[in-house]
Amino acid sequence: MANIVAIVGRPNVGKSTLFNRLIEKRKAIMDDESGVTRDRHYGYAEWTGKHFTVIDTGGYVTGSEDKFESEIRHQVELALDEATVVLFMVDSFAGLTDLDKDFAKVLRTSNKPVYLVANKADTTERIHMASEFYALGMGEVYPVSSASGSGTGELLDMVVKNFDEGEENPEEGIPRIAILGRPNVGKSSFLNALLGKERTIVTDEAGTTRDSINTHYKLYGKDFILTDTAGIRKKSKVKEDIEFYSVLRSIQALQDSDVCIFIIDAERGLEAQDMSIINLALKYRKGIMIMVNKWDLIEKENNTAEKYKKAILQKLGQLDYIPIIFTSVVKKQRIFQAIEKAIEIYDNRNSKIPTSKLNDAILPEIEHNPPPAIKGKYIKIKYITQLSAQTPAFAFFCNLPQYIKAPYERFLENKIRKNFNLEGVPIRLFFRKK
Repeated sequence: MANIVAIVGRPNVGKSTLFNRLIEKRKAIMDDESGVTRDRHYGYAEWTGKHFTVIDTGGYVTGSEDKFESEIRHQVELALDEATVVLFMVDSFAGLTDLDKDFAKVLRTSNKPVYLVANKADTTERIHMASEFYALGMGEVYPVSSASGSGTGELLDMVVKNFDEGEENPEEGIPRIAILGRPNVGKSSFLNALLGKERTIVTDEAGTTRDSINTHYKLYGKDFILTDTAGIRKKSKVKEDIEFYSVLRSIQALQDSDVCIFIIDAERGLEAQDMSIINLALKYRKGIMIMVNKWDLIEKENNTAEKYKKAILQKLGQLDYIPIIFTSVVKKQRIFQAIEKAIEIYDNRNSKIPTSKLNDAILPEIEHNPPPAIKGKYIKIKYITQLSAQTPAFAFFCNLPQYIKAPYERFLENKIRKNFNLEGVPIRLFFRKK
């Protein structure tokens, strides 16, 4: 992440709109309400052949005692430290405010190149109005309209002059692990504990995280991307637009991921809403594991973990191949073990089993327990091969594929899982005529 552009400014000037414009995706949540963005939000952009990282930040407010606004200030300061170039965004329609003046003083202490961006300049009159920001003494003012893209090209032409030769998108080909779960189960705390620093804001209040936050992480010589997501609740309990969009972003993060770490609260156990999200991950053929957090709050007796695990597996039913790990994020118990398991599931999801090994292991099982005859017709499975697909899929070639029923399909899946390590990975079976 050599070339980094941080977008900063007071609340509600259009920082997230510009962020989405630069990365060409609707990744950050936008709303007329101020303070929607809280955490640092990363994306990747390209201009005239130069690739760079863009950071969206929350609105900077001074003198506030609000717990979120003090945390947002901290996140903005971290973004300024990371940045190669800073885009200081102001609102040409609202004009120069005391908050803009206060924040300009903060930016003057930085030795980074700062570009003053007057947003919402979508008419000739507003472009002229933007000239009042010269009073800040921060050099050239760049009038833009984040919503339409007007003026952003001229701004980017100046910004990329500060860059080294850009690299290709650093996210390509890297495993993606999404951290999912209901609100307040410890998703952001888990990410912060892994990183050893405050990547996302954590409070006791449910719904603190709104956007899906991507973070590069390296462990055991392996690079991957961790995505912290907003808590997903039942539709009936989602009242605000912002939470609705947060849930959409979480589902998008699930769809974009390779493996989902699904966190549950040890005191509440696996609930119906949890099962809905797990089933959604399975629908999209994602690797999945369950992480039981806050295990330190549970009173222990003989075999407490085994009994708890058995209760979860009963609720999972046929999804008993999903691994379960007991952790305490606060006490940093088994959090790295959880990541190790996620990496193992990623490898399982991408594993290719040679046809010879597959047939040597499964054909004797089939011979010992052949498919039941239907209407006096005997089904003969000749051979098996793994198909070329994103997730493990196996083709069984036989004389009467239409007569293979669900119970026997389940039997074959169990035999494949027994002989090969596909823990945490959904698999598909296809029956084709030989």
